[in-house]
Amino acid sequence: DVEEGTLIGTAVSPGTAMGRVRVMRSPDERFESGEILAATVTSPAWTPLFSGASAVVLQIGGALQHGALCAREYGLPAVSNIDVHNVLKTGMLVEVNGNTGTIKIIE
Repeated sequence: DVEEGTLIGTAVSPGTAMGRVRVMRSPDERFESGEILAATVTSPAWTPLFSGASAVVLQIGGALQHGALCAREYGLPAVSNIDVHNVLKTGMLVEVNGNTGTIKIIE
């Protein structure tokens, strides 16, 4: 049974973090330290954002996707296979669980 407000994805980097989501389409958009980076996919151009992120949520990719590799290098929890642009909104408070592959929407 899945608790209401819980999104099921794929765990790609262990750990848990709670924070505000920043849904992004480009690494050039505004991003504040401590936010949860949410994107369709990342590439090397996104790498500087990982140092300030509290967690990562991706739409596409598995354990070998760029964002998952960077998340593990930076020690950030990460979940993939989440419909980032349709179920998450910038400013939402969520808990990312990279151990179980779930995201719990708090508010």
